Amino acid sequence: MADRIIRVLLVDDHQVVRRGLRTFLEVQDDIEVVGEASDGAEGVARTEELRPDVVLMDIKMPGTDGIEALRRLRELENPARVLIVTSFTEQRTVVPALRAGASGYVYKDVDPDALAGAIRSVHAGHVLLQPEVAGALLAQDEPGAGTGRGSTLTEREREVLGLIADGRSNREIARALVLSEKTVKTHVSNILMKLDLADRTQAALWAVRNGAAG
Repeated sequence: MADRIIRVLLVDDHQVVRRGLRTFLEVQDDIEVVGEASDGAEGVARTEELRPDVVLMDIKMPGTDGIEALRRLRELENPARVLIVTSFTEQRTVVPALRAGASGYVYKDVDPDALAGAIRSVHAGHVLLQPEVAGALLAQDEPGAGTGRGSTLTEREREVLGLIADGRSNREIARALVLSEKTVKTHVSNILMKLDLADRTQAALWAVRNGAAG
């Protein structure tokens, strides 16, 4: 049994999909489905109400779609990590969701064990990006954008940024650098502020683009 149960919210307009996801996850000892929502607006409301650790979010939904829901959650500064669960493989569909604040994505036909692993991964602070999608995100940035801001980072912040780019969680960074998790969180906040970035996904991409990755 894990030390802490990961609380998950399911957001999808198809009840059969939600039922299937719930069936996948109910057999996991360390994951608990705490609620469901049928569209993005309800998903935002339920996320604020239930405070899940991870939200499994569809992109294409009637009314408020997954991308708009992500933007609203970012405005609310909700700490839940959002994992996109989609049937769309096109970069033009997935990339906007990642830019809006998603921590990664999986496809709806994902193997149950892989889905559980993805939930654990984003909960631990990792960013799930396939190489071709990371490349598409980088290609859309202005060449050299934000390079000058990197000079304001301290040496320790650069070390932390490099580990973020490697997909390390705060706990793993703390162990690697022999720091407390609270100190690492402070460094991450300072990095995001100095680089004018919204989240760890953008920080990881910034590091890759500007040669700060490990």
